[in-house]
Amino acid sequence: MSANDSPKGQPSQTYDSAFLKACRREPVPHTPVWFMRQAGRSLPEYRKVREGTAMLESCMRPDLVTEITMQPVRRHNVDAAIFFSDIVVPLKAIGVDLDIKPGVGPVVAQPIRRREDLAQLRDLTPEDVSYVTEAIGMLTSELGSTPLIGFAGAPFTLASYLVEGGPSKNHEHTKALMYGDPQLWADLLDRLAEITSAFLKVQIEAGASAVQLFDSWVGALAPADYRRSVMPASAKVLQSVASYGVPRIHFGVGTGELLGLMGEAGADVVGVDYRVALDEAARRVGPGKALQGNLDPAVLFSTTEAVEAKTDEVLAAAAGLEGHVFNLGHGVLPTTDPEALTRLVDYVHTKTQR
Repeated sequence: MSANDSPKGQPSQTYDSAFLKACRREPVPHTPVWFMRQAGRSLPEYRKVREGTAMLESCMRPDLVTEITMQPVRRHNVDAAIFFSDIVVPLKAIGVDLDIKPGVGPVVAQPIRRREDLAQLRDLTPEDVSYVTEAIGMLTSELGSTPLIGFAGAPFTLASYLVEGGPSKNHEHTKALMYGDPQLWADLLDRLAEITSAFLKVQIEAGASAVQLFDSWVGALAPADYRRSVMPASAKVLQSVASYGVPRIHFGVGTGELLGLMGEAGADVVGVDYRVALDEAARRVGPGKALQGNLDPAVLFSTTEAVEAKTDEVLAAAAGLEGHVFNLGHGVLPTTDPEALTRLVDYVHTKTQR
């Protein structure tokens, strides 16, 4: 049963939302808007509520998750909420020794470089992340007709953190393993695909109306390597939640050369970063997919007139799309003025009113 359907099979409050309609490539009353990292450091109310609480702890407290997820919905009038979490939460939940260090990111105590290191990765159960189920229950009650997007990190990006031991610019250990021991690499990604699938299922079953698979680092790969060494695991994740009937969004950074393959992996909506215009992205992805994106987040530091002009360019490039969800071409930058985001939502809604 779809998370968008009530037990009696009647559409729920979120089914006819502009966001879900756009994801399904149906006519919309206006172009829906939400922002990656809309909940977070750009908001003073976020910084206040997070004060003194570590990142991973905040992801495991349903009260904090609910408040932080709701903050941008209240402030910006966005068309969807994105569940506040982190891509390493399911890894932490199964006992991987890691932490999120301020100013650095996720750091793994024992990187995975040998076959015996795979023992760190047991199956994820709903009981491991009961706080996620609780938080989504609280959120869907408060959100009403506004859809909630669940999310997870894609197998390649999770693997890169685990193999490198933390963030990496060049992914040298990751690529060394991928090229040097392809069987171990395939087994690692398959294990991560199982964990990621379980994490997304928990979110959908708790009430998420859509899910987004983030592959933050996959733009480091050439298309042939992506197709051979990464796409099977991403496709496994996307296929694992296909029966729920919720839209599946797939986004990566620097993925202009991979857009067609990312759509082929099974996404209903392909997220496009700011480097490729949406009309060109549509040509690369091919028919049958909605697109999401793709204003450069740095544009928000310019004048209101400049933001509106660049937004017009995005909307013009999206004019012929089967479905379009307006978003930034990457996450909201930490020092972004929240008022600029609020104005942007209002501008897109007004400009695209049908």
